Amino acid sequence: MPSTTERTLESVSVKLNRTGTARTLRETADALIAPTNAFDVKTALALFTPDAVIDDPSTGRHFEGHEGIRDYIERYFIGYHTVTRFLSIETIKETQGRVRVDFTGDFGHEIGLRDISVDADGPITRIDADLE
Repeated sequence: MPSTTERTLESVSVKLNRTGTARTLRETADALIAPTNAFDVKTALALFTPDAVIDDPSTGRHFEGHEGIRDYIERYFIGYHTVTRFLSIETIKETQGRVRVDFTGDFGHEIGLRDISVDADGPITRIDADLE
């Protein structure tokens, strides 16, 4: 039986092709938050294209492809016991939204921004992440 995060991922994939952008960008954000909060790297990676990039100046690093994104999740989410809570989303363009999130973990508390870009089929192609 698929996990809750896997069912969310399946739901987002279908809706990305059938509904309005702002809603799907929110669903994509939620679909990413769920597995990172559960420390489920496999489900989180399934949301990204194989050549996706995460650029996060707050870490001083740039993460490329599934290998790099796995490192990012393991190092900064699992490693610091990070829990993310959605705060808001602003549509930048049809395939990109700025998500404001609340992070808590071993480091304390931070407010973060994630500019999430998706391709026409729905997977995440890029995240530009930073802290407020």
